[in-house]
Amino acid sequence: MTSQELEVTVDETPAPAAPSLTGTAKLRRRRWGWWVLGAVVLAGAAGAVGWAAASVLSPAEDVLEATPFTFVEVAAGEVGSSIQLNTVAEWSPVPVGTNRAAGVVTTIGVAPGEEVVQGSVLYTVDLRPVVVSQGAVPAFRAIGAGAEGADVVQLQALLAARGVYDGPADGTAGSGTVGAIREWQKSMGMPQTGVIEPGDVIFVPTLPTRIALDEEVVFRGATLTGGEEVVRGLPAAPVFTVPVTGAQAAMMPAGTRVEITAPDGTVWTAFAGARASDPNSGTIDVALDGESGTVICADQCGQVPVTGEALLGSRIVTVAPVQGLVVPSAALVTEASGQTAVITADGQRVPVTVVASARGMSVVEGVEAGARVRVPATDAP
Repeated sequence: MTSQELEVTVDETPAPAAPSLTGTAKLRRRRWGWWVLGAVVLAGAAGAVGWAAASVLSPAEDVLEATPFTFVEVAAGEVGSSIQLNTVAEWSPVPVGTNRAAGVVTTIGVAPGEEVVQGSVLYTVDLRPVVVSQGAVPAFRAIGAGAEGADVVQLQALLAARGVYDGPADGTAGSGTVGAIREWQKSMGMPQTGVIEPGDVIFVPTLPTRIALDEEVVFRGATLTGGEEVVRGLPAAPVFTVPVTGAQAAMMPAGTRVEITAPDGTVWTAFAGARASDPNSGTIDVALDGESGTVICADQCGQVPVTGEALLGSRIVTVAPVQGLVVPSAALVTEASGQTAVITADGQRVPVTVVASARGMSVVEGVEAGARVRVPATDAP
């Protein structure tokens, strides 16, 4: 034989039939199949819940880590800083005049803190006016014909100021003075006796001046017997102070600008001055001064009540507003040489000069408006 033959023998004997399943076995197989299917469904559901929980409960990506820097545009703006505190305004009245009239106070002629001049009516007693006049000598006697003395000179000055006397202030009550007294009494609705009673005039050191009547003594219906110190003189302006803590005082060096809101909404400008510690409250009282020695409230001091302390809202300018090109302070980087710079969008370092900084923003010079600078400033993208 020249070739080998491969002989394959096939067993054609029929295979034995598979044993048939009983009804119980078939039921068990079906139950097992449902268990497998249920397990698959539960596993899928558990996977979906786990994915949802991971999506909802996992922390958000840190923005700073995801974006290490951003860019802002250099733009014109204003940088400044201030704090809101209360300013205490208080008058410091001193007794300047004594009442000599006896009777019942029938009217009050002046408001607290009002400025008075020669002949201003302060109040009336039994409907008889009590006026104010300038003089160092208090009223102590009746002044009529023949009276002489320094108090007569003061009376003659009052009569001249009221336009009823043009004679000399010689301290002698002659016919001209007596005639002027009658004219003045007529204008005031008083009996024309030609004699000034001691209760008709209260002499005070200087006029014009702001005054306040002692409201506990002089009020409508009060009974006066004479001798009461009822007129209190006020200085040109109330005293303004700002009570602060030690930390706040450090923010208010001498010269710090303070903008005080008056009761009518007007803004008064003042500046921080001397300071003193209050041992009772533990605070520091910063005194306020007007610009170049001027009165803080100018001609509006009458708005400040003459009794007690008035609290006025105030803006303490800790950093004066400065206008210019503004960038976030975080955009500034300091070179090894000490030069301050910003890093532009193309990675260039541009030297700048910081003019002012407050509340995380800075006014700078040396960079152009519209340039985009890196925040925070960093070399590494």
